[in-house]
Amino acid sequence: MKIAIAGTGYVGLSLAVLLAQHNDVTAVDILPEKIEQLNKRQSPIKDQEIEKYLAQAKLSLTATLDAKEAYRTAELIIIATPTNYDLSTNHFDTSSIEAVLEVIRSVNPLVTVVIKSTVPVGFLQEVMQRFPELPNMLFSPEFLREGRALYDNLHPSRIIVGVPEGASEHLQEQAKCFAKLLQEGAIDRDVPCRIVKSTEAECIKLFANTYLALRVAYFNELDTYAEQYGLNAPQIIDGICLDPRIGAHYNNPSFGYGGYCLPKDTRQLVANFVRTPCSLIPAIVAANTTRKHFIVRQILAKKAKVVGIYRLIMKAGSDNFRQAAMHDVLKGLREAQVKVVLYEPMLSCTEYEACPVVHNLANFAEQVDLIVANRMTEELEQYKEKIYTRDIFARD
Repeated sequence: MKIAIAGTGYVGLSLAVLLAQHNDVTAVDILPEKIEQLNKRQSPIKDQEIEKYLAQAKLSLTATLDAKEAYRTAELIIIATPTNYDLSTNHFDTSSIEAVLEVIRSVNPLVTVVIKSTVPVGFLQEVMQRFPELPNMLFSPEFLREGRALYDNLHPSRIIVGVPEGASEHLQEQAKCFAKLLQEGAIDRDVPCRIVKSTEAECIKLFANTYLALRVAYFNELDTYAEQYGLNAPQIIDGICLDPRIGAHYNNPSFGYGGYCLPKDTRQLVANFVRTPCSLIPAIVAANTTRKHFIVRQILAKKAKVVGIYRLIMKAGSDNFRQAAMHDVLKGLREAQVKVVLYEPMLSCTEYEACPVVHNLANFAEQVDLIVANRMTEELEQYKEKIYTRDIFARD
């Protein structure tokens, strides 16, 4: 099948590589440097499996800036452009999706379109009313981890495809066809697959991520209690998680959840609940803020003259700074007028947020009295006596 994919972030690029094993795939982006890298079989994002497959696998994959040509000749178009939550409007900013739909409407309106970007509940039904010329639209939520996106597509927990209310028999068949394409590219067989209404598929995505955020917030609050009262948090967490109903996943304390998905998805779900009685969903968002404030207070209590921030990335193995919890910790320390030095190899600048950036770890460690690390790594082991972290299990 001839497939075009709009967007080459974690979602779009991992899908492009997955599907290019058995199909002709064209990846579309607006950044020339990303297109150049992909056509040289270099990954523009940090993902071990994507890097490996681009370098070694037999893929029918090209990248282009020419969206119109890619969409005009495609039999299937997947939209994987970013949608960020806009705090000023209390809603997802879906303009990137709509911009792609405008181009598709002008060059190939009858093509099957699958939206993979995260959207608010009811988006597909609403957008189909605004784009009646595009009758063949589906929504399929992604369940990927940053840095392991292709791995999660190769070993999917489930495949969900949402069809709009009153979908034609043709579109129902296209939904099944798309699910088969994902299964064909995966390593795992017998992956659970569900074809559901689009609004239910949108709910599955937001509620799944909000539950994960709930677990993060829960174990962070447990850790807050343990730290405040001098208790052994690892023993408490281990004892709790031996219960198979609870399990030992998403239980490692951190400075708060962050990244591309959880912050925006939880806020969007709160917005969707605006006319529905609820207490728990808004509390998850509030708990995450409370945790970051607590972390700042704990750091300030150590009265270090110079605080070193080790990495601004969302988690180990990521190259993403978006809404990482460390940004709010840094903000809190600066508001308290603490001198802060940053160690972040991903930054090429010498100053960030009015704080000096040091690119050599040894020099960084010499300059600071306390190293604040959301996640421990092997290179930090030699500086253990200087480190403040709540990473108990040395994993994400």
